Amino acid sequence: MHKHMFDPAIRATPRLVGQEQRVPTADGALRRSINLDHAASTPPLVAVREAVDRFVPWYSSIHRGAGYRSQVASRAYEGARAAVADFVDADDDQVVVLVRNTTEALNVLARALPPGLRVLCSSMEHHANLLPWRAHRLEMLPFPDDPAALLETAAATLAGPHPFDLLVVTAASNVTGEVWPIEQLAELAHAHGARIVVDGAQLAPHRPVRMREWGIDFLALSGHKLYAPYGAGALIARRDAIADGVPLLQGGGAVQRVTLDDVVWSDLPDRYEAGSPNVIGAVALGVACDTLAAFGMEELAAHERPLVQRLRAGLRTVPGVQLLDAWQDESIDRLGVCTFTVAGQDHRLVAAALSAEHAIAVRSGAFCAHPLVAHLLGLAPELPSAQVPPDRPTGAVRVSLGLGVDEQQIDAFLAAVGSLAAAGPRLAYAPDAVTRQLVPRDDARDWPELGIRLSGARRGSGAPCL
Repeated sequence: MHKHMFDPAIRATPRLVGQEQRVPTADGALRRSINLDHAASTPPLVAVREAVDRFVPWYSSIHRGAGYRSQVASRAYEGARAAVADFVDADDDQVVVLVRNTTEALNVLARALPPGLRVLCSSMEHHANLLPWRAHRLEMLPFPDDPAALLETAAATLAGPHPFDLLVVTAASNVTGEVWPIEQLAELAHAHGARIVVDGAQLAPHRPVRMREWGIDFLALSGHKLYAPYGAGALIARRDAIADGVPLLQGGGAVQRVTLDDVVWSDLPDRYEAGSPNVIGAVALGVACDTLAAFGMEELAAHERPLVQRLRAGLRTVPGVQLLDAWQDESIDRLGVCTFTVAGQDHRLVAAALSAEHAIAVRSGAFCAHPLVAHLLGLAPELPSAQVPPDRPTGAVRVSLGLGVDEQQIDAFLAAVGSLAAAGPRLAYAPDAVTRQLVPRDDARDWPELGIRLSGARRGSGAPCL
């Protein structure tokens, strides 16, 4: 195995920065924060932060600098690339392209591949693995009721009269947590002359990813879901498929030669890494991969499974709580991701009250998977929001586990949900212009002194990912 040059100090159990953090609640009390929003983004591993701190004095531009620090930085950057390849068991015919996140990775891939490909995509995808493929000839699989139905429908569609070039699927749902039968799907795709693209953003922090064994051709993942939230992610792709592709980002570093009317693009992976790369983010991602691999992804999975069972069983006992599952079979492997509604309670209000009154962080909305959430809520996916009946929910609450979550935190969460389901929030809430979330009207919380600017009024008008 290639080892990152800034090899982290491996601990028996990887610890997170801020794992013991205390946060204020709306009554002014300080409580230990319970982070149950890992599916959105994770805190950094302590080993990652320490490695970044060691590297920062040596930071410099890479590949084109002659200075000593540039030599160090270049080796660190390429070491991170090797760490990612090892972590997902990529083979020699695959290349790691370092990008910002899963969204960028999939957009880079969709642009690099020849235009007009016939793409078969599942309907349960995150928008990052759905929207980029609309630039090709996209066909959607129906929502499957279980893994067997998924495999049967995929096989029948792939065997149709018009061959597909790509099968595009998630490795695990970011809404419901079900783990997908990737190895069988890859076998089906290959049997019908197609290649498989896998969104591994959710699976990679929770389970081993074995590209070589499973037959994955293309994989995307994000550092901010892998305990390395420093702005780096990766696309792992078949070299022959993207060797001559057009890069999404075009500029310095991606070219061999430029004239006033022509360009010769660089070889892999440089042609897809234009501009000054995020060297610090790459180092963080590489250290996270090495740290998690050294601890053992099977061990992480074994630790998580009973916590998932405790969470799901507990939610089922709360009157008014409805779990949103795509697949009903409880024997199916699930990540620590669980989405639910509370009868009579707006999903945004439930999430806001869990935070302000209980110091519990969760997520609410449609989780950048609008067609899937609409399906789970019994809404027509094409129905405009204005036509949704006022008594029907348009979003849900998502709780997601990660390193550092234990039984006591799950029990505290279940107790808080039970209280909200029975009596509702204790406080009145109103929208906040900056965070775009509901906050208590009478809020005793102060913002921390960080030595940086914290906005007190909304700036800009970018739409949130609801």
